Amino acid sequence: MPKQQYQVLADELKNKIDSGEWRPGTKLPSRSQLCKEYGVSDTVVGKAMMILRATGLTETLEGVGVFVAGPK
Repeated sequence: MPKQQYQVLADELKNKIDSGEWRPGTKLPSRSQLCKEYGVSDTVVGKAMMILRATGLTETLEGVGVFVAGPK
């Protein structure tokens, strides 16, 4: 079964974190930037971000943005 768009996007973003392209403390692009860059809807970006947060890869600071989480 093919992956859903949000799963593909979550994998792409996870790869950027795992490869070190986005280091701990790096602010991720905004939702609108990710929508444009990957050609997906805000809903797709939202679900992908939920996966990253649920797996502990990112932290959200309300009103500031989403950041790559540091080591636990």
